[in-house]
Amino acid sequence: MRKTPLTDSALCDAVAEMSQGLIDADLGGGVVKKRIGLAGRGKRSGARTLVATNRGNKWFFLYGSEKSDRANITADELEALKEIAEQLLARAGEELDEAVRDGSLQEICDEENIQG
Repeated sequence: MRKTPLTDSALCDAVAEMSQGLIDADLGGGVVKKRIGLAGRGKRSGARTLVATNRGNKWFFLYGSEKSDRANITADELEALKEIAEQLLARAGEELDEAVRDGSLQEICDEENIQG
């Protein structure tokens, strides 16, 4: 996010909400849309994120933008994100741990610090 920082805490709060079923839209292929409020603006004018999930223990933030920057993604972009989601969701725990270690993924919260 260029204009307003989207904090790790806000992302973890969003995961907690999604794990309770509070998802804005199911886009198919393991990709969901989640609005996240930004400081002083709330969710309606905040960030739009696209998340790959198995709706259990895997939540990967794939894309985010402020509503004022971009309202929607193209059909081709969504298809590409669905392919990425499929690949990420198929990874086993050790593969994910290795991706965090090598820096290709960043872990921002785990089950212990999700308030749900």
